[in-house]
Amino acid sequence: MPLRQAAAQSWRPSGQMRILVNAAPGGTTDIMARMLAAHLQQRWGATVVVENKGGGGGTIATAEIARAAPDMLNLLSTNIGPSSIAYSLFRNLPYRPESFQPVSCMIRGPNVLVVHPSVPANTVPELVALLRRDPGKLTYGTAGVGQSPHLSAAWFLQLTNTQAVPSHYRGSAPAMLDLLGGNIQFMFDNLSTAMPHIRGGRVRALAVTSAERNPQLPELPAMREAMPELAEYEVNTWFGIMAPAGVPADALRTVNLEIKALLDAPATISRFAEMGGVPAYGTPEQFAAFIRAEIEKWGAVVRREGVQIDAT
Repeated sequence: MPLRQAAAQSWRPSGQMRILVNAAPGGTTDIMARMLAAHLQQRWGATVVVENKGGGGGTIATAEIARAAPDMLNLLSTNIGPSSIAYSLFRNLPYRPESFQPVSCMIRGPNVLVVHPSVPANTVPELVALLRRDPGKLTYGTAGVGQSPHLSAAWFLQLTNTQAVPSHYRGSAPAMLDLLGGNIQFMFDNLSTAMPHIRGGRVRALAVTSAERNPQLPELPAMREAMPELAEYEVNTWFGIMAPAGVPADALRTVNLEIKALLDAPATISRFAEMGGVPAYGTPEQFAAFIRAEIEKWGAVVRREGVQIDAT
């Protein structure tokens, strides 16, 4: 039986669905939630609301879904920060990996280092030289404590032996607004959400965090090729959907297959390419194994950085 037919004959929501976004509106986590909500509403004719709740590096909303009823009516749109990095970064995290049922990953892609046009740096070495000349003078924005843009910056500064002042926001969109306004000098952002500003010339991109260059910006170097100090540097971020642990198997399979249908659509593939990302569908089992590997990987990075903070 084709996957779409199997989904069509299976579970349907008994009431309004909610997708809780653990970040501010406008970032990739939010975009993924709104794309899925529109798809589910079109497929089922049911109401699917999207609610944003940033703060705590994404952990506040994530903890809320951990406590939600396992009826598949409350889903979480999440990312690498609160769903993998957070387990080693925060001392008193109010949830554990077993609090959730992974549904599917949705998109993967690199972060990108961008600077305000007023910053006199056109390359990574030029930015590093600026940071070394005036330690602690420049301010960088993050999408929240413990999110991948934060650790992308922290690792970059550690490897280059430089200093800058972090300014933490409740998501990448408000951080980008302050960068556009010149209130901060640089930031690492998801390439998927930074792309329109890069193409519009509102920010200057210096490098991507993936091991290889991105096909959407082939002239932009990878961080690891920019300087010898950054040879080991590689960060790829991801975004996906989680449910509370214990959801019914048929509900889990149905939503997973609807995510697959959304990600297989040519319009989705085209949009993701424009954003500099790729569809990253997986079965619940594949997504769970991927998250376990990410928790282990980022635990090693956080321990090497020697940073640990209290959850808010």
